[in-house]
Amino acid sequence: MSTVYTRPLGRLVEQLQRLPGVGPKTAQRLALHILKRPESEVQALAQALIEAKQQVGLCSVCFHLSAEPICDICRAPNRDNSVICVVADSRDVIALEKTREYRGKYHVLGGLISPMDGVGPDQLHVQPLIKRVSQPQVTEVILAISPSVEGETTTLYVGQLLKPFTRVTRIAFGLPMGGDLEYADEVTLARALEGRRELE
Repeated sequence: MSTVYTRPLGRLVEQLQRLPGVGPKTAQRLALHILKRPESEVQALAQALIEAKQQVGLCSVCFHLSAEPICDICRAPNRDNSVICVVADSRDVIALEKTREYRGKYHVLGGLISPMDGVGPDQLHVQPLIKRVSQPQVTEVILAISPSVEGETTTLYVGQLLKPFTRVTRIAFGLPMGGDLEYADEVTLARALEGRRELE
């Protein structure tokens, strides 16, 4: 760490830089901002970080982030149990929920198949998905996975496994190849859900 920072400030900048999308300048700006805030605010931030890390786990049904054994979406009585939307991770659930268009349930795979990174189907929540989809009340699975090389591989693999049990569709994309669901605007995502088509 550069000598331009006193050691505690340097450590703070270093830790902030570990966050995704935070470069050296942003980390410095955040660190200096934190130092200017009242101690009570900084304590509240630190406490929120610790509590989130300690209390947030995965839903035992859909594997979305949850502070309870079963998440709010899975417990909601007004959600459609016949449709399951499969996504790569919780960021995608959050993005799709912001559209207010989808009223079914979710299943979070926990990543994408990527042999280059040593991630195979066994590292993902595929088997629990098959178990859920084999239930007679499930009439459709929507694959909402970003259109990257790994995303396409995962979509085709999961789709083939689920086809014997139910109708499998994939969302239409107004996204470029390699685009991420979480960065798409709500209108694009809503149209992608409406324009979904059968997986070939």
